[in-house]
Amino acid sequence: MDKPEDEDVEDTSEEEEGEEEDEEEDSESSEGEEPKLKYERIRNTLERILNKDAASCMAVHTKFLAIGTHWGAVHVIDHQGNTIEGKEFNKHTTTVNQISLDRNGDYIASCSDDGRVAITGLYENEHDQVQNFDCPVKAVALEPRFSRPNSSRQFVTGSQVLQMHEKSFFGRNKSTILHQGEGPIRSIKWTSAFIAWSNDLGVKIYDVIAKRRITFIKRDHDENLRTELYRCNLCWKDKSTLLVGWADRIKVCVVKERERRPGDSKDIPNRFVEIVSMLKTDFYVCGLAPLGEDLIVLAYVTEGPIQEDQDEGEGSRRPQLKVITPDTDDYVCVSSEALSIRGFQEYRASDYHLEYLAEDGVFYIVSPKDVVVARQRDKDDHIDWLIESEKYEEALAETKANEKVLQRHKVQEVGRAYLNHLIEEEQFERAACMCEPILGKNAKLWEVEVYRFAKLGKLNVISPHVPRGDTRLGKALYEMILNDYLQKDIEGFHQLIKEWPADLYDLMTIVNAVQERLQRWPQDQIDPDNRRLMQTLGDLYSYDGRYDKALAIYLKLGHKDIFQLIYRHDLFTSIQDKIALLMEFDNDQAVKMLIENSDKIPVKKVVHQLQGHQKFQHNYLDALFQKNPHLGQEYHALQVKLYAEHDRKNLLMFLKNSNYYPLQVALDECEQRHLIPEMVFLLGRMGNTKQALRLIMEDLDDVDKAIDFAKEHDDTELWDDLIAYSMDKPMFIRGLLNNIGTHVDPIRLINRIKERMEIPGLRDSLVKILQDYNLQISLREGCKKILVSDCFSLMERLNRIQKKGIRVEERQHCDSCHEPILSREFQPTVIVFHCHHVFHEECLIAVNMEHCMICHSKTKGPGGTFTGSPAFGR
Repeated sequence: MDKPEDEDVEDTSEEEEGEEEDEEEDSESSEGEEPKLKYERIRNTLERILNKDAASCMAVHTKFLAIGTHWGAVHVIDHQGNTIEGKEFNKHTTTVNQISLDRNGDYIASCSDDGRVAITGLYENEHDQVQNFDCPVKAVALEPRFSRPNSSRQFVTGSQVLQMHEKSFFGRNKSTILHQGEGPIRSIKWTSAFIAWSNDLGVKIYDVIAKRRITFIKRDHDENLRTELYRCNLCWKDKSTLLVGWADRIKVCVVKERERRPGDSKDIPNRFVEIVSMLKTDFYVCGLAPLGEDLIVLAYVTEGPIQEDQDEGEGSRRPQLKVITPDTDDYVCVSSEALSIRGFQEYRASDYHLEYLAEDGVFYIVSPKDVVVARQRDKDDHIDWLIESEKYEEALAETKANEKVLQRHKVQEVGRAYLNHLIEEEQFERAACMCEPILGKNAKLWEVEVYRFAKLGKLNVISPHVPRGDTRLGKALYEMILNDYLQKDIEGFHQLIKEWPADLYDLMTIVNAVQERLQRWPQDQIDPDNRRLMQTLGDLYSYDGRYDKALAIYLKLGHKDIFQLIYRHDLFTSIQDKIALLMEFDNDQAVKMLIENSDKIPVKKVVHQLQGHQKFQHNYLDALFQKNPHLGQEYHALQVKLYAEHDRKNLLMFLKNSNYYPLQVALDECEQRHLIPEMVFLLGRMGNTKQALRLIMEDLDDVDKAIDFAKEHDDTELWDDLIAYSMDKPMFIRGLLNNIGTHVDPIRLINRIKERMEIPGLRDSLVKILQDYNLQISLREGCKKILVSDCFSLMERLNRIQKKGIRVEERQHCDSCHEPILSREFQPTVIVFHCHHVFHEECLIAVNMEHCMICHSKTKGPGGTFTGSPAFGR
């Protein structure tokens, strides 16, 4: 390529000013798909170099970049495009065809069409050399370990022949022809043990260790494609895998060890090459490099859609960087991105090169006027793409999951961008829900978002999510939210007051606002909103400790929690003038509370408060009586009247269980209401049993009750009155005959029955009397037999007991003188009683006692005598 003129350079720069507005917008990927790589144009000194010259080749190292130009210069620059001082070499007079670096980056080899091969040390010049050949040299490759001290300084050149050059033992240069006779060598790549090169016929691999060629990979694409325009691109993926991209073909070749078999010729190489993938593409390969299991391919496209910024027939299309996954004979295109290369309309396939740094995963796309760097996208880039694609939720999740490794993104920043997007889209509910996980405990950010929702009139949306735990906002914000609800949503306001802690806001401020709101309603109007607001006001008073005001409101509204409020805050003093209201609201709960706390609310106070409410008064006194009949005894006379009016069925129970009411007053109350059973009981208790019996027989006409009444009092005169009253009533007589036998002699009744009186069931009644009499006789005889038998048994038992001996031991003492009962010096007479007490006979004679003096003193009563006798004496 001829040297570019200054005018052309200036024109090119002017045409491409629009392409330089955004350094990172160097590619166009398929819409909706995330790019696999990110791009950046290398600028700085390199940009000025290429404005005057044009790049022809490039070699890359982790330390630097080496650019060869069409003017024959080699520029060593850093990865940002700045020239490294003193590292610009002008060893050639025309186009630099290839640059090779050793593994350590200490030496640079370059070759040119001027026939020169230059090897230059970057840090020392001991092994610098320039060799001249009589023909253009198209390729050069340094041995990877060229800079090692014990190295033989090998390098390979490719012209019409492939030669290896090295230092001999005496320091002389030695050249060995490895291959010739098949046209110019156009590309060489050297890995640890293998050298790969290409010519117009195909690709060959040389085994450095075995010093022999091990394979030939024939060119199989269209022969009409000129090799100088569609060059062969070689790349060692690793020490044994070679990638070959030539025209519209890609091959993946693997060097393998051959398994030797008996009888194999010694001329067969120990290694062979297996082509594991052979692909045909719809584009021309300008360079290729590995990316994990995938391949990065720089593609020159001649067919397909025209780019938007290019007219039909305008020139070449943009080059594309493709990521493909190879298979045996086909591939899958993972991504394809068109590159914005300066002057791409004028370039051919041979003008592009692709170099890469395997360690960093960085790829360099080289064109005559531009060098673009493609890097694997990191997590930050992935999040950038998600945000640009408005996939904020995924971006936020990725940011949280990779927060420790991210350099440019923070959770809150991505989250706030998401919030802004949601609010712009008017997704207020979703935005409010996301505030808590995004803003966390940052009170300042919370306040900003709350004010933003306030400006939008959406405080009701964010209110359920505002922090109210350890993280607190300013009280003014909570009051602003409450006031918004107070004006728009009374029910919502009530719920917030219930849910929010009272220390979030100023209670007096909210109380005043509620009072002002209540004043807007007419005083006599109690609609649901008004009632709810009054209830909320009561809650606020309760939170503020003004329980008396809260209680007054709750009573007015009939609030179900009023009793809990009284118990919780001990408001028994405050309710002493509101007892009737409490009973009207819930009689059972009020009575239970008053009874349980009678020490705090005196009975007298309660009864006085309920004077105009007899039903409530009765309920209270009845519960009090059930708890303890002695409590409230001064009100038992009142209770007789209350039971008679409000609880007739329990009056008799009360009369029987109470001893504190005036009998006459109770009798008068019962007579007024003609309560016969109660009158019978009261007359019986007063001793007026005859009148009571008369009421039973005349008013109740119930012989069974009359008989029971007579049995209860067991009075002969009462039985006579009952018999006399029954003489003209056959049914009464029958009843008496059936029940009187055990209390009154039936003969008394039978003798008084008038002759010829018809008494239904008389025979059965008489038979029953006789049976009852026989039963009594049998019972008496049976009892007599049992008594006689028991007497004999007990007598025999007593006799057996008295015949038994009683042991007297030497260690026992006399229960009178307390001396040993037995003595070896003399043999006293010993008296032993059946009670086991032991005495000396002399001791008993001395006190003139014939019985046990101990038992006698315990059992003898006043004026009594003891006649017991001793069990034996000695």
